[in-house]
Amino acid sequence: MATRADNEKQLKSSLKKIKKEGVVKNFINGKLVTAVSRKTFENTSPVDGKKIADVVSSDHRDIDKAAKAAMKAFQTWRNVDHKERKAILYRIAENIEKYAKEIGPLESYDTGQPIRFTKKSGALRGPANFRYFADKIIDAANGLTTPDTHHLNYSMRQPIGPVGIITPWNAPFMLSTWKIAPALAAGCTIVHKPAEDSPMTAMILARAAHEAGLPDGVWNVVHGLGHSAGKALTEHEDIKAIAFVGETTTGSHIMKQGADTLKRVHFELGGKNPVIVFDDADLDRALDAVVFMKYSLNGERCTSSSRLILHEKVYDKFVKKLKARVSNIKVGNPLDPKTEVGPMIHRAHQEKVLSYAKIAQEGGAKLLAGGTAPRGKLSAGCYVNPTLVEGVTSKMRIGQEEVFGPFLSVMKFKTEAQAIKIANSVKYGLTAYIWTKDGEKAQRMARDVEAGMVWINSQNVRHLPTPFGGVKQSGIGRDGGDYSFEFYMETKNVCVAYGTHQIPKLGI
Repeated sequence: MATRADNEKQLKSSLKKIKKEGVVKNFINGKLVTAVSRKTFENTSPVDGKKIADVVSSDHRDIDKAAKAAMKAFQTWRNVDHKERKAILYRIAENIEKYAKEIGPLESYDTGQPIRFTKKSGALRGPANFRYFADKIIDAANGLTTPDTHHLNYSMRQPIGPVGIITPWNAPFMLSTWKIAPALAAGCTIVHKPAEDSPMTAMILARAAHEAGLPDGVWNVVHGLGHSAGKALTEHEDIKAIAFVGETTTGSHIMKQGADTLKRVHFELGGKNPVIVFDDADLDRALDAVVFMKYSLNGERCTSSSRLILHEKVYDKFVKKLKARVSNIKVGNPLDPKTEVGPMIHRAHQEKVLSYAKIAQEGGAKLLAGGTAPRGKLSAGCYVNPTLVEGVTSKMRIGQEEVFGPFLSVMKFKTEAQAIKIANSVKYGLTAYIWTKDGEKAQRMARDVEAGMVWINSQNVRHLPTPFGGVKQSGIGRDGGDYSFEFYMETKNVCVAYGTHQIPKLGI
């Protein structure tokens, strides 16, 4: 395993390369280009506040160039033989593995995510996404055969066209591969706008793709701010669909912006996810899962179990153990393999997360751990000590609003009905986690909880063929397996007559 010194050495090499290039550019039609406006914005690290690089700040003119390149390339890419397309996606996976040592440290420094998670994005998760969808290419166009007495009907799926992909700052590399791999497998071309707060690994990914033989214009990367580059992408008439991962309010804006061009949208949005622990659960395993699902990835994950709903019989015992575990979580430099929680993405987000400790207490909740920023060497970064509050109710702000940080709220219930009422009391519905040894009860809870995904006696374990997505204000659409192709492809029905049916006659 690489040490902190190893990771810092690799990061230094990456930063030296970035500095030599001068500015992080767009990648349009196979070429690195500056923004038409020549404007840039500064990207800084949440680890120490230091500047990483200047990044081009694009607008509608850059988006137009990228969209037109994607539209032109689509006419060719959609017809590329499936074996060739599969081979390219496999080579992309191999190239991601080649760049894995570079990806992990740079993403950790750019986002604040601990290296224990970012290294998996490059070495495991990213390549797995490309290989999985590469293997699905042969079946992507398959539809159904639906014959009747006088006709044969069959359907096929065809790529929808150029698509816009807007990725978030919390797990940018992995989530980019998650969206882009099925789009390419489907035969679509891409205009990718990375989040402005974590743009650094997007170009490594694009480079890996084009070194794998991906034709010019198939994959374009345009950097910029949401209100300029993002808005222009969602409004461009050549972009047929928008896949977006991010905050719910932004998703609403994108939906409005794409309305005039009738864009198809796929949204993975916010969450205020419940983990319900019954008194008959395996409490030790449940405790491990609760801590992992809230405090891993800095708590900056849409699927985190941010509301712990505990049965009253095990409440005191469970909370006592939970407090000890939370207080023992190692906060530190994300390049250190021992670090479990790194800094928040930027100073404003750090302040937001910290503010919820005060909001919780003003609402009547009790602070059990955290709620402060570390002092000393870490004070230069955007760190938050892992936070735990109890005595939370659904009427409190802390019981309703998404904090998106290492912040867990504990609630109490007595009956199944109470647990479901608490779980469903928010506007979100992404995931839910149920802990009980009673199989019938687990099934009832899974049926009644308002969530797009439910895990029983488990943390979030991603299986690529399964549908991933939420209900209510947590999103629209599903990722994974054939569900991804349903978004990136159009279904066409073809009806062929046997020549035996009656045709009505007019004008005889």
